[in-house]
Amino acid sequence: MVTEVIPKSFSRFSSPIGCKPFYLLALLSILLVLTLILSLTLGSVAIPLKDLSQVLLGQGSHTVDKTVILDIRLPRALAAAFGGAALAVSGLLLQIFFRNPIVDPYVLGVSSGATLVVALLMLTGFSLGMGSVSPFLVTLAALIGALGVVVLVMAIANRVKSVVTLLVIGLMIGYLCSAVVNILMTFAEKENLHNFILWTLGSFSGFDWREVEILAPVGGVLLAAAYLLSKPLNALLLGEDYAQSMGVKIKKLRRGTVLISSALTALVTAFAGPVAFIGLASPHLARLILGTSDNKILIPATILLGATVTTLCDLLARISFSPVELPISAITSLLGAPIVISLLMKRRTSL
Repeated sequence: MVTEVIPKSFSRFSSPIGCKPFYLLALLSILLVLTLILSLTLGSVAIPLKDLSQVLLGQGSHTVDKTVILDIRLPRALAAAFGGAALAVSGLLLQIFFRNPIVDPYVLGVSSGATLVVALLMLTGFSLGMGSVSPFLVTLAALIGALGVVVLVMAIANRVKSVVTLLVIGLMIGYLCSAVVNILMTFAEKENLHNFILWTLGSFSGFDWREVEILAPVGGVLLAAAYLLSKPLNALLLGEDYAQSMGVKIKKLRRGTVLISSALTALVTAFAGPVAFIGLASPHLARLILGTSDNKILIPATILLGATVTTLCDLLARISFSPVELPISAITSLLGAPIVISLLMKRRTSL
């Protein structure tokens, strides 16, 4: 019954809106830029707009401002923007694919796989012969775990015809990984357990340019690939029979959607840990704002909204109780949960 809800809700938002999307996308772009500026100026060290512009233009002479902006805040803000865009589009693709409005990027177990390998690393002291668990090693472990689940899910997707079956298998993978993690947590030392729990809450702190240089181009290619799927995904909204009549190769589309969404999630999880609600709430917000389910418009809007919301939440996590920094998932959950509840209540009353 759940799978029948999403086509109706999509059709509610499908309406001819003329040139409206262009202005809305422009407005969302401006909002993203303003959010990035706020992220660069606000913090324990307040930096005026004039000084910010001088540093970005290479004219500033204040070394402290240069260090804070170029080495700390700018790579972190860009990482949050790209990470949020990736999670938002991943959530959108999976919501369309499963025809389920409450699907998020982690439903296929990608985050659980990353968490399992990180738990093996952080909670058991298995550090590959290194003296301590470095951030690079944690990122590598998360990437290995996430990509391992991606490979497993792709293998299952090639053999399973029903999307519901694939969804259930993804959930079961998550439960299995969580069971092992819970066992490891039971026997872990306090300090290791504390560090691990902080990682599971997600954070964009500590990002440097080397990590951004990986996250941005790889994420950009995957986002472009997602946009190329917009036309066949539009056909899929009207049913598989209609999509096949329009020349869409369903099996190929399924593989591409699962691969791109899982790869986007794996990329962000490897660098920032699990970040809650962005992939669930951003697609719904984009549909409400644009009033359409046309993915040629919806995907760019979701990219902009995901980037803006994540950057804003990262800023709030950083400055709310400065110098103590909150996990970003605490902020995204506080903002995202009421939005999702209100959306579900709206759908309930409209059906």
